[in-house]
Amino acid sequence: MGPRRALLSVLFLCAVTTHLSAGLIIYKDVISGDEMFSDIYKIKTFADGFFYDVEGKLVTTQEYLISLDSYSDIIGVDIAVNHNLQETNFTKDEYKTYIKEYLRRVKAYLDPDRVHDFRAAAQGGIDRILKSFDGLKFFTGESKNCEGMVALLDYMEDGVTPYMLFFKDGLVQEKA
Repeated sequence: MGPRRALLSVLFLCAVTTHLSAGLIIYKDVISGDEMFSDIYKIKTFADGFFYDVEGKLVTTQEYLISLDSYSDIIGVDIAVNHNLQETNFTKDEYKTYIKEYLRRVKAYLDPDRVHDFRAAAQGGIDRILKSFDGLKFFTGESKNCEGMVALLDYMEDGVTPYMLFFKDGLVQEKA
């Protein structure tokens, strides 16, 4: 482990340890059980409560390359790096097929009182995704479960600040 990666690891652990004493909340995918993010980030809800909008930061980590016996800098979004989210790809048609099935699976986890609002919010939320589809990146949880949540990465209007969208009804909160 290089000195920069070691320092980043220590700083992250210090932040998490400090937060743990205050009751860290982990957000997990209801289908895969994968950890998607935690409350150490700035979190907002919008689109009628359909999404969590989680603000991230670009971070640099180091990866050891065995074949070259050296380290390589990797730039990523802290949310994806810290929670081992795995990047994946979709065509627009593949995503439409995926999201239809995913929403059906999530609906099975909902309280009957929430289903009507969920359906109403889903249409607007999915329309938003499809309008900005070409600019999005897609991330699964660590297990790469193709039936679980696929989080969406985009950038704010400044073009620099990353944020990720997570389907609120597809998550459970767990105290760490």
